Amino acid sequence: MNLTNHFLVAMPTMEDPNFKHSVIYVCEHNDEGAMGIIINQPIEISIADMLEQIDIERTLPLVDPLSLEYPVLNGGPVAEDRGFVLHTLQAGYDSTITITPQLAVTTSLDILAQLGTQQAPQQFIVALGYAGWDEGQLEQELADNNWLTIEANNTIIFSTPIDQRWQQAIAILGVSPANLSSDIGHA
Repeated sequence: MNLTNHFLVAMPTMEDPNFKHSVIYVCEHNDEGAMGIIINQPIEISIADMLEQIDIERTLPLVDPLSLEYPVLNGGPVAEDRGFVLHTLQAGYDSTITITPQLAVTTSLDILAQLGTQQAPQQFIVALGYAGWDEGQLEQELADNNWLTIEANNTIIFSTPIDQRWQQAIAILGVSPANLSSDIGHA
């Protein structure tokens, strides 16, 4: 099963502090492993402050400074010094992976200069780091009942308040977190 463009939703029993109550958007999943971005762990810096710290040079005027007041997210424990912009599809960036006809992830600096301008993607989140799994590792974690999987939902990614994304993702399944068990069933 390919989980690209799905959410991994941490089971309530997840003990790993990197992933407790996390929702991960899976950007890529294949025979070699998987890569995703945690979409519900804000860090203590806004996008605007981050852009100022890395001294991004703008060539276009800001038209939407409020879009830069959102927090940067902790995308995961791998390569925490690298930035990832998950955004609605827009062409023209140096290093973009198209995930679906609606979504892409870009890692090049050129997108950062356009955030908040008329050239910015319609919707975006900025994360530092990513979550990664080697070949077979994610499949084992799924077999161990660490994650729920659901098809990704752009409303949760871009419009749901960050602190409600885990609950909203579980709600899509029609269950309450209190009703989820860590027991693995066998028919």
